[in-house]
Amino acid sequence: MNTTDPVFDEVIHPPLRLRLCGLLRRTEAVEFGVLTETLSVSAPTLSKQVKVLVGAGYVTQSKTASPTRGDSRRITWVRLTREGRAAFDGHVAALRQIADA
Repeated sequence: MNTTDPVFDEVIHPPLRLRLCGLLRRTEAVEFGVLTETLSVSAPTLSKQVKVLVGAGYVTQSKTASPTRGDSRRITWVRLTREGRAAFDGHVAALRQIADA
């Protein structure tokens, strides 16, 4: 039984952000490059959408050293915050409510 209150969220609703949140909802964190490949978008396009979600408090980013690289490049990880999970769940509940109306 889903106890999430349905709340339509304009920040999450655009298709790319909705897909991004859906991917992040199923895991702890995803590497930025994996997200660009999975979503079939460029890094600048994804970065812009992640920035909007970070601004809303729905997503965080962190960087770690790459264990497979000998240079100073870092891996960027993207994760949904607790608030982001609640907002996504509420948005999905609102979409279900609309679809069932």
